[in-house]
Amino acid sequence: MNSALPAFRAPTGLERAANRIFGFLVGIGLCSSHNYLLQVRGRKSGKLYSTPVNVLQIAGKRFLVAPRGRTQWVRNACSANAITLKQGSSRQSFGLRPLQDAEKLEVLKAYLDTFGRQVQAYFPVTAGSPIEAFAGIADGYPAFEIVPA
Repeated sequence: MNSALPAFRAPTGLERAANRIFGFLVGIGLCSSHNYLLQVRGRKSGKLYSTPVNVLQIAGKRFLVAPRGRTQWVRNACSANAITLKQGSSRQSFGLRPLQDAEKLEVLKAYLDTFGRQVQAYFPVTAGSPIEAFAGIADGYPAFEIVPA
């Protein structure tokens, strides 16, 4: 992993509060079409955890990126190899296919270009950067293709 990037960037207290409020809004369906509550079982506790996420769509495929690095949801999802995406009253279960660093470049660029206003603070490159700029940071950002369960 790139030593310049932390393995995990913990949210601040303000970010945690904002995530709770935003997660509530997503959970009741007051959100954009790309916003979901990712629900996953804890790898140790078995408890159901939820966090708001942006789902990126490229060429008919859907992707998740963890802009804060190897977060708890990433660890739990990798352990369970299953997630649920909730938006309002709709819930769908999926599997995840982890992307290799070379596959991530296009996805990371598209993610930052699309959701830059929300996630720019978590990236050392700026939205609109060339795809080559993501080669040196790809290993610090878990990314997944969302696949049928």
